[in-house]
Amino acid sequence: MTDTAVPPDLAAWLSSRTDNELVSILTLRPDLTVPPPTTIGVLGGRAEQRASILRCADALDTLALTILEILALEGSHEMPVERERLDAAVGKRATTKAVDKALGFLRERALVWGTGSIRMPPAARDAVPWRIGRILDPTEDLTPERITDALARIGEGERTLLMTLARSSPTGRTRDAAPGTSEDRPVQKLLRAGLLIWLDEQTVELPQQVGQALRGEPIFDPTSLTPPKRASTKYPLTDVNAAAAGEALELIRHCALIIEALSITPAPALKAGGLGVRELKRITKATGLDEHRVSLLLEVLAAASLITSGTPDPLPPNDSGEDYWGPTPAVEPWTTATPASRWQTLAAAWLDVQRAPWLIGMRDPNDKPVAALSEEVRSPAAPRDRRTILEFLAELGPGNAIAEGEVSRGLAWRRPRAMSRYALRPVSKMIGEATAMGIVARGALSTPGKALLHGGDAEAAMRAALPEPIDYVLIQADLTLVAPGPLEPDLEHRIELVADVESAGAATVYRITENSLRRALDVGMSAAELHALFAAHSRTPVPQGLTYLIDDVARRHGRLRAGVAASFVRCEDPALLAEVLTSAAAEQLALRALAPTVAISQAPLNEVMRALDAAGFAPAGEDANGIILDLRSRGARIPLHRVRSAFRQPAIATDEQLTRLVSELRAGDRASRAGGRPVLADGTRATGSATMALLHTALKARRSVSIGYVDAQGVASQRIVDPVNVGGGQLDAYVSATGEVRRFTLHRITSVALID
Repeated sequence: MTDTAVPPDLAAWLSSRTDNELVSILTLRPDLTVPPPTTIGVLGGRAEQRASILRCADALDTLALTILEILALEGSHEMPVERERLDAAVGKRATTKAVDKALGFLRERALVWGTGSIRMPPAARDAVPWRIGRILDPTEDLTPERITDALARIGEGERTLLMTLARSSPTGRTRDAAPGTSEDRPVQKLLRAGLLIWLDEQTVELPQQVGQALRGEPIFDPTSLTPPKRASTKYPLTDVNAAAAGEALELIRHCALIIEALSITPAPALKAGGLGVRELKRITKATGLDEHRVSLLLEVLAAASLITSGTPDPLPPNDSGEDYWGPTPAVEPWTTATPASRWQTLAAAWLDVQRAPWLIGMRDPNDKPVAALSEEVRSPAAPRDRRTILEFLAELGPGNAIAEGEVSRGLAWRRPRAMSRYALRPVSKMIGEATAMGIVARGALSTPGKALLHGGDAEAAMRAALPEPIDYVLIQADLTLVAPGPLEPDLEHRIELVADVESAGAATVYRITENSLRRALDVGMSAAELHALFAAHSRTPVPQGLTYLIDDVARRHGRLRAGVAASFVRCEDPALLAEVLTSAAAEQLALRALAPTVAISQAPLNEVMRALDAAGFAPAGEDANGIILDLRSRGARIPLHRVRSAFRQPAIATDEQLTRLVSELRAGDRASRAGGRPVLADGTRATGSATMALLHTALKARRSVSIGYVDAQGVASQRIVDPVNVGGGQLDAYVSATGEVRRFTLHRITSVALID
């Protein structure tokens, strides 16, 4: 079929498409298949519905939407528009090749039909996010320099008016727009300065470039039909990946600090489910991180199911029965995994979580700060927005970085209907989060980030980016220990046992203290094993001071032995045990001597150990065989009763399923033609859609219809009406019998038939 005679409606055009073309349309507009339509007529009616068109239009760029605007101005929703008229309206703003591509994009989605002559559904006008006719406004004078100069010349009252429009709708209604109004009025001053556009006697509009300047965003011409030019900076990919690996190591370390803080003291949850400002500050102080960093990592840990809210085990002191935020049992396998695996868990959780952590701390409508882990942070569109931004960076190529303002400009041109979501502030915040996650580095997408985005082996990519683990340390004379790179997992575990982290980064500095050595002795390490550890793994000579310190701490450690009686305390030195029995700790524990070297208590072993350690006696726990016990607390754990919902793409029909549906549509059309005039009764599949299709047909053809209608009282009647408007679940129609326009609720219509 040629397009010299463009089909009168969308259904007729769809009927002339091949099966493969129909499958392509249904793939690009999956909402048309739910529920499955019975005929192509029903499909055409559904494809013209406003909600479906707006959903599809979210993927259109500025050029495609401008073509819809031009077609609306030319009346393409009522009659065919010649392609030459479209080309004349576009002029030199875009090449013929670009217009052809945009028209093909629209045609593939059934948003226009025809080639030589073009038609579009009436609801397609509503897809244009700006005022129809903006394409005709002069914009050559609105340069960034002229806007800046004009804004510098206005008064405070005029600026307040402009800011109100910039932060809300750009269109405003005012009597001051009428001709003859005093020139001293703010609106008249702004019209003369070119900072407002006059629409009619009561309406003015703020140009988008002026709104961008007022909001501190990059200024660009929104009517430009070519994508903004991108100025990128090239970095060696190895440098980008190295920076991303450094961020990944910091991410893992900081998450471990937060988990440890919540293990020691679970944080009470707010009644609304979030985390209070006081608890956030407590975690910030315990970890040494800033509040924004802690807020982001709390959200990521919750998304990865590493922390949750509930009843902790064991219960904290003075428990009030409320819920707490704390680690889950999933922390144990995560802690022992490789750094690349730990990073992949966190980064994947951030990418797909339906939450916007950057909103934390901002003011809600009640002027209260948005709390971490609260419902106000929920954002179903966040995963899609993150992926859109990262895809934009991926298109630049490996190692190519671009300014955040350039990303905002590019996405505003590509997705004008979602321009507010890609303004400079949210784009900057999301790129900042991606940088903190090690997905973006130096403004460019890292190799592990690209693999994560495209479903590749992100863990392997990060493993390749991370420095090779080393098996040595450098011990300094001041008892500091430097790891010039990431340590092998087993060595890292042992070093963290015998020393405390003093500073972290590309090189980690630890400090060895009496308490850190005692911690190692508490879990069963001996003085000989400590000497062997440092001798085997230090590239520098072991300081004599460290040797003396190890021997001194080991000599004093474990002279007291506590075990289970309920608990017992034994000591080879009767004088030391006698000293213990006269201390305040003995009274607290109710210690009772059984022999010169043995005493017992009814207190639990952990409590005995804590009390004796606090009194300065350095006890060691042992089992019934005299073997040293590891009595370190694992911290509180909260069972994971629910998993936070992660972003998942909706189920999409396969090509095979769509091909079968197209065959059913063809069969439905044949059955409809064989049955004569279409009369649609209640009870058939997709009756509502079929009714809408027939009413739209009658509206376009200006045909009368006979409808069966049941009113609110349950009274059924048959009426002959002339449709005036169909939409929003209502039919407005001229009733011939009464000579007036009435409104009918669509779901009360039981049958529809065309009248000759």
